[in-house]
Amino acid sequence: MNHKILHILNGDSLVERLEAIEIHDDQLVWREMLCEGKTVFDLKSEAFKNERIAYLQQFNATEETYTTSFLTPLLTTDYTKYTSIVLWFEYDLFCHINMIAALSYLRQLGLSTPIYLVCSGWIEGETNLKGLGELTDEQLSDHYTNKIELTKEDLRLADELWRLYCTNDHVSFKRYVMVKSSFPYLTNCINAHLKRFPSVESGLNVLETHILKIIHKEEIKNTLQLTGYILQYQGYYGFGDLQIRNIITKLASFFETKNDRLVLNRHGLLAMDHIKSFYDQLTDDTIFGNCKKYEYCYHPSKQILTKHE
Repeated sequence: MNHKILHILNGDSLVERLEAIEIHDDQLVWREMLCEGKTVFDLKSEAFKNERIAYLQQFNATEETYTTSFLTPLLTTDYTKYTSIVLWFEYDLFCHINMIAALSYLRQLGLSTPIYLVCSGWIEGETNLKGLGELTDEQLSDHYTNKIELTKEDLRLADELWRLYCTNDHVSFKRYVMVKSSFPYLTNCINAHLKRFPSVESGLNVLETHILKIIHKEEIKNTLQLTGYILQYQGYYGFGDLQIRNIITKLASFFETKNDRLVLNRHGLLAMDHIKSFYDQLTDDTIFGNCKKYEYCYHPSKQILTKHE
């Protein structure tokens, strides 16, 4: 029997990398960022397409470009002709939300095809987490050799999590933190997602607070340098430079430039130390899945979400 493999890649940069390690099978590139903006559970629906285009217009996406680059390849591929499907996604939240959506979609197709996961993260002998694009050819090849075969229970879990993400009940994600699965970084990503909501103490989320701490601790000269620093030290988020720049812009009222470096102002110091809440000042219409960021608060001591009162 001839083996025909489909590789679902987390970005275009992997296309040439797979060629370099002698993987010449069919490829489908996942060109989405479902960790931001409104989502709808059914990727085949008009509602999903309309919501995503409406959100992605701020990044110059049009219906034509979105359909051509993402929807058409996803929805018209004949998955039944493959003897196995391999997903290439990374350790971070950005990738994991895309991954659970992809797995949910595959599960809904009712395939009996074996599905595998290649997931980068901790590398033996390395101090930092590594994305797939940061691996050497040898490391990338080793990851493929040691790919994880996903079980029916893994697919069911991914489907549940994607369905939950598309509701306004993100409080319930806490129930999945301790669930065992074949996804080595799922617990980290669920915790990272919960921490995207504003702290009950300051109104800033964990990453926003982290950015203020970096400004306070390091000698950062400008927002360009700050963006580069946060890109490198953002933990399990995996955000791109555009997303980081948007967060920094939102925090602009908390810092200023003095003596050729960024420094926190009084409000920045109060927010960083959780002395005063800036919840009302920061409130906007940010939405994760179908959950409004500022309708909830994160409680650091209990590591839970509650409705904002």
